[in-house]
Amino acid sequence: MIWQTHNWKELLIKTNQVDKIIQLDNFSIEKRNLWWGQFWLFILGFSWIIKQELSEVLIQLCKKEQALFIQLETNNYQEKNILSENNFNEWYYKKFITPYTAVIDLTKNMDDILAEMKPKWRYNIKVAAKKAVLANIVEKSEENIKIYYSLMNETTSRDNFSWNTLEYYKKFLEIITESELILAYKDWVAIAWGIFVFWKQEAIYYYWASTSKKEYRNLMGPYAVQFLAIKEAKNRWSKIYDFLWIASPWDVNSELSWVTDFKLKLTKDTRCVSQSFIWINKRFHYTVLVLIRKIKKILKK
Repeated sequence: MIWQTHNWKELLIKTNQVDKIIQLDNFSIEKRNLWWGQFWLFILGFSWIIKQELSEVLIQLCKKEQALFIQLETNNYQEKNILSENNFNEWYYKKFITPYTAVIDLTKNMDDILAEMKPKWRYNIKVAAKKAVLANIVEKSEENIKIYYSLMNETTSRDNFSWNTLEYYKKFLEIITESELILAYKDWVAIAWGIFVFWKQEAIYYYWASTSKKEYRNLMGPYAVQFLAIKEAKNRWSKIYDFLWIASPWDVNSELSWVTDFKLKLTKDTRCVSQSFIWINKRFHYTVLVLIRKIKKILKK
């Protein structure tokens, strides 16, 4: 998993997302800040059974670091149940990966991949080509990243979701060397961007942005970006194309509903890939922390 690589750890440190990284055998543990000088431990990218012996080692580490709790988050495309007999409960404080994702099986040939897309999606690819929209992998230069960020501001203002800083995207593209910046443009005007990670046998659709200008909205730039990324993933011998984050099937009011609708035009293959497990070291502090989060959510409404 990309989230257990050296580059990912470096990104977390340099963007101040973690206090430190603790290495344990062949995986890393993030020590993250909370309020009042408290910490929690987080492990992202488990894909194997959590055995009793391992859970006891993690609990002892949590106590040693005086963390409020330790959370493990799995990621497994085979939909195998990671539950085992251990001291962790299946729950979470904060989710990094949604339980469900949409994927494309890249071991299939391109004709079959296209056939499994919704007809409207295939039509939109043709529309982009017909209207001379071009998509290319571009240099990860400061100028290109600034243009991407400008479109990101348009996107977030239009679709009302949060985003990262310009400096974060610069560091992401610099440190995650497996990342690529893909641009769709018309007459040299940028109309859609995407940031993708091609790591070993996985291709991950990470970030995107598109123009809000009416004269370019019907050119289907995002579809051109996605189609190029899928072809590039096949060329790099990736086996899975992961759209990363869709709404759970039962969550009809999810904030991800509109994103999910777009992604499921490209594939019918949805999988439950992530489970979360937690062990609480300081239960009183944890209860107060959760209560404060609930109050903040209520006040925002």
